[in-house]
Amino acid sequence: MITTVVFDLDDTLYDEIDYCRSGFAAVARFLAKVIPTPCSDDVFARLWRHFTAGNRTTTFNATLDELGVPGDEALIAQLVEVYRNHRPDLTLPEDSRRVLERLGRSHRLALLTDGFLPAQRLKVQALGIEACFSAIVYTEELGRSAWKPSPLGFERLIRMLETAPDCMAYIGDNESKDFIAPNHLGMLTVQVLRERRLHCQSSDRAEAQARLKTARIDDIPNLLVR
Repeated sequence: MITTVVFDLDDTLYDEIDYCRSGFAAVARFLAKVIPTPCSDDVFARLWRHFTAGNRTTTFNATLDELGVPGDEALIAQLVEVYRNHRPDLTLPEDSRRVLERLGRSHRLALLTDGFLPAQRLKVQALGIEACFSAIVYTEELGRSAWKPSPLGFERLIRMLETAPDCMAYIGDNESKDFIAPNHLGMLTVQVLRERRLHCQSSDRAEAQARLKTARIDDIPNLLVR
């Protein structure tokens, strides 16, 4: 019987692309203040165009080149810090709110998320979900080696909650890394396929695939019963 439900954060409980938009808006405001550039709206439009065109690794460099601004390492590092440390403008989707409220009445809830601190903490605060969980594990606190697919974060949750893996379900989105460890540990795994998700890659490895899949997070309570 499933008594504990562990959620991933990004692209599971909300659309991560909304965080990206918020981060690029913060970077655009910063650039508009510190160097001769067009207005922040124009800078944002350039950042967003590069990102949505598929440039997920050198978005800042490409935008600075377009603006004719030298993209030296120090400036790029500043922009990364602005992005990771900004207070995001996020709203928890209503379907996720309903699921957390419904499951919270019958199960213990926990959160396990990879990503840079304080960015992940700021996301949780902006979404207003911290009080929903009996335990939260930010794997970055355990070291980069604890990021998924490492089992370290899951093992820590098991100890914190004093429960057994076969009484736990893990809800995530990314088939390349999210489900390997909980599958090995014996948890029920469920993949949420949000329409606007950023990570759509699939895996041929059986160990990487969730046991159940759904396009609607609203389906989770019924899936757990079945």
